[in-house]
This record gives sequence, structure tokens and C-alpha cells, in this order.
Amino acid sequence: MRVRRLGWAGVEIEARGERLVIDYVKDVSPLFTGWRPGIGLAQPDGEVSAALVTHLHRDHTDATALAEVLTPRAPVLRPARGYGDDVDNVATLLSERELVEHDLAAQVVDTWEMRQVGPFEVTAVPSIDGLGDPQLNWVVEADGQRVFHGGDTMFHGWWWLVARRFSPFDVAFLPANGAVVDAPHLQPPSPVAAAMDPLQAAAAAKILGAWHAVPIHYEMEQPVKLPGYVEVADPEKEFREHAGPRAQVLKVGEWLDLAA
Repeated sequence: MRVRRLGWAGVEIEARGERLVIDYVKDVSPLFTGWRPGIGLAQPDGEVSAALVTHLHRDHTDATALAEVLTPRAPVLRPARGYGDDVDNVATLLSERELVEHDLAAQVVDTWEMRQVGPFEVTAVPSIDGLGDPQLNWVVEADGQRVFHGGDTMFHGWWWLVARRFSPFDVAFLPANGAVVDAPHLQPPSPVAAAMDPLQAAAAAKILGAWHAVPIHYEMEQPVKLPGYVEVADPEKEFREHAGPRAQVLKVGEWLDLAA
């Protein structure tokens, strides 16, 4: 099995000639005003057999991008819908609508549920979303190797449960931009980061027993500069400092061969 960073939180996993993507996006300008489409993002190397999404924020679920690369009726595994009314779910409504418009084969998966998709055994594991929307993290296994994907989770106490069931991991992709969010529908705002910062990501990687730990959910070529969204200044540098030898910073489009 080999893995590839696609930019922001996107990851491509290849095993036995088949491909699976997690949080693959092509254009997040509907969410991040001023984002230049195509900069800092890579596309999968071929047709994709399945897609996993950690949650339905528009920078993690891009139905248009998925429709372009997925084979017909390929499964799109996702968390449950949000709770409450449209105000509560304002951050996920666009992605929900786009999934329907593109007629993707979306399937809701519960925490700890396992699915077999071609050569990939995928398991949804617990996660906490910084804005209060349903979120999953993913464990993907194939060819005797194991991958963890952390979406944009906050630090939480389920790391040890995940580790007990799946550790060690060949590679863990972990959010590291430590974004502090001030959104109109979340008032009063919190000064606490809504996604893990480099220190928390490094701690999670250690608990998970990850041989390689790859920081994601940031883009050095295109830093997010928006009112109400403040990132750590240099996620890569800080992550290397905290994660030590397990830190594996991948450039956008770069492969990591786990068999090697």
C-alpha cells in the first residue's frame, strides 16, 4: 500500500491497483474567500473506487470533485447528518445539497462500524468537530498496513481506545494548523483552537503508535487569511519540533510507499 497527500486534508491511498480518497477537495473557495482553485491541491492519479469524508464542511467534502474521479456508484462513506435546524447545520448544508445534486452513492457510517471496500478495510472511529458538527476519523487497512486519517479533529480522550484496537499505525495523517474560529453562528467565540495544533497532533501520533506522522489541514502555498480564522504561523516547523523522528512532512502530490 502507498499513500499520497493531495493538499489541505486530502489523502489518496492505493492498494492492489485500486484507489481510495479521504477528504479529497478540488475547490474550497465557496468556504474560504480568496482561495485560488488549483493552487496547493493535487488530483488522484486515476479512477477512484471509494471516498471517505470525515465531515461535511466544504473544505472536506467537495461533491463536484468526487463526481469527477469516482467510478460509477462508488461508495462515499460519511458521518450522520447534523442535529437541529438549518441554523445549527449552516456549515454542512452546502455539502449536503451538492452530494444530492451529483447523485453520489453516499452512505452514513456509525462510529466503530467497519466496511470492506475492494482491498480496503475501513473503520470509522471517534472524532470531535470544533464547530459542533458530526465528524468521524478513519482507519484504513490493506496489504498488512494501516493508515489513520484525522480530518480536522480536536484533541480528545478516544485516542487510547483507537490505539488499543488498531495500534500500531504505519502512518497517521493529523490536522496541525490549530485554527481558532470566530464564526457568526457560533457566538460568543472561543479562543480555543477548533482543530489540533502541532503539539496536540504530535501527542496523538505518539499515543496511536504511528511510525510516520504526517501533518495535514494546512497549506503553506496558500495560507488561509480570513476574518475569524486564525492558523498557527508555521505548522510544518512546529510539528517537526514536537513529533521528532516520526514526523514525515509530505509535499502536495508526494507519495509515501508503506511497503518500503
